[in-house]
Amino acid sequence: MWYYEKKLQYPVKVSICNPKLAKYLIEQYGGADGELAAALRYLNQRYTIPDKVIGLLNDIGTEEFAHLEMIATMVYKLTKDTTPEQLKAAGLGEHYVNHDKALFYENAGGVPFTATYIQAKGDPIADLYEDIAAEEKARATYQWIIDLSDDPFLNESLSFLREREIVHSQRFREAVEILKEERDKKKYF
Repeated sequence: MWYYEKKLQYPVKVSICNPKLAKYLIEQYGGADGELAAALRYLNQRYTIPDKVIGLLNDIGTEEFAHLEMIATMVYKLTKDTTPEQLKAAGLGEHYVNHDKALFYENAGGVPFTATYIQAKGDPIADLYEDIAAEEKARATYQWIIDLSDDPFLNESLSFLREREIVHSQRFREAVEILKEERDKKKYF
């Protein structure tokens, strides 16, 4: 089903070690509107979505895993040379105590990932509207992280991810219109 290419979807560079910025980025790793939640949501919803748009959920869900890999790389690069004291000063002391510098699926506030983030109603149009909202929330979060960052290299990668959220939202909007059109067609027996 998947073909894994041993490179990131978009290059990730960082200027300097910055554990505070890594703490913010963890939101997109294990938060409610982060990349893991999106990937799992879309790949789960595809089982109850009409065939006309099933490929879209598969494609975007798969791409979200590539985005998760980019976020993990960013967090790793931002923290790999930090000391425990720097992590503590950045608000990552509790994380360090529990996980050292290992990635853990949690949000920026340290709340662990939960399956309640993965929404699925079973109504294709309701699910797609949920997906649009998730993409727009992720887009906003990326913008706010960019606003907090002074790292031009990292901001380039974050801008790429923000733009992909916009594209995904647009594609889900198109899918809603396809399904509405199908739903509203006159049925002849």
